[in-house]
Amino acid sequence: MKKQRATLAFTLSAAVLLTACNTNVNNEVNQAKAQVTETVKQELKNTVLFEAHHDGRLYIFDNFAVYQDFLALGETSYRKVRIGEGPKGETIVFGLTNEDKKKTSGIASIDMYDGKLKGASEFYGEMYTEEGRIYVFSSLEEMTQARLVGEVPLRYTDIGSGPKGETVVYALNSDNKKKKPVALIAKFKAIHALQTP
Repeated sequence: MKKQRATLAFTLSAAVLLTACNTNVNNEVNQAKAQVTETVKQELKNTVLFEAHHDGRLYIFDNFAVYQDFLALGETSYRKVRIGEGPKGETIVFGLTNEDKKKTSGIASIDMYDGKLKGASEFYGEMYTEEGRIYVFSSLEEMTQARLVGEVPLRYTDIGSGPKGETVVYALNSDNKKKKPVALIAKFKAIHALQTP
């Protein structure tokens, strides 16, 4: 009888221990999944950045639809504003999605602008100037540099090829300065094919 009780106690202890171990493993797996999901979301969010210079302000977006709404209406529904913090003292307005409006951190457009989030290897950026030109970038670093200095030193210019007849300027670098940026032109056209009329 004592032997049966000891065996039963051991079996129950082992079962409790296994359940605890399984619970810990499941928790760790769930945490790892959550981290991977968050990483994937961040990587997806750092693939695009859109910027519009309008009325002496910089408007910055990580969502094409919000950017297009701004270009059509001249305003954004949800925003975070930094007065006088632009490279030339401009006010910066980060146009937000409905999903991002209540966040205090983890907003891709803000993190990329602040240098906390690097652009993806397949990065695409657009800068719409007050002169009505569209600058297109394949690198967040090149886009940031253009914002700071106010120009793109190496470029391919396509006059009148924008969706409303704007001149489109494709930023080049020392590696591709003598080549037509075919892939970047195709990406620009594909993105603007999504544009609402």
